[in-house]
Amino acid sequence: MALSKIDVANMLTGTTPVANGGTGATSFTAGINEVDSFRLNDDESVNGTTFLSDYERDDSNFSKIGTGLTESGGVFTFPSTGIYLIHAYFLYSAAGNDAVYCGGEIFTTTDNSSYSADVEAYSFIYNGMSGATEHASASMVTIFDVTNTTTHKFKLRASTSAAVTLKGDSTINKTHFVCYRLGDT
Repeated sequence: MALSKIDVANMLTGTTPVANGGTGATSFTAGINEVDSFRLNDDESVNGTTFLSDYERDDSNFSKIGTGLTESGGVFTFPSTGIYLIHAYFLYSAAGNDAVYCGGEIFTTTDNSSYSADVEAYSFIYNGMSGATEHASASMVTIFDVTNTTTHKFKLRASTSAAVTLKGDSTINKTHFVCYRLGDT
């Protein structure tokens, strides 16, 4: 049976229109209901690998949607189960030296103990001009199925081949990530 009209007003408020006394669902959850963003709040020297921990929630022109993530010692906990997309961006700089690689990884755990890299991305810095400050960036995305908020967590690791600066700031996103809940698990 066809709908006699589309009730747009009720669709936006979460009520599913039912045509001519038909049966079906009476409500739905529309859109993304969890989005959060954190950033490194200050520059950090990196030479080798290091897990990051000096974060702050992005508070420049952004307000989390939903409950938001919680963070402790660089480990992030999800507010609810679901399928999440995590997009991390690292910004590096170096003056006077080269870095064969600089980048990072998103590590996840499903047992609150054993972490493994889900994704990694790298770039390089070539300082052809003596004394000039050069920059490089690495961007990575992973999708994580969170079936238990107590055991499913993530953290970020920076990895470099030489001494460089991982850029952070408390007023603008340099090294940062955004986490979206895409839907139910």
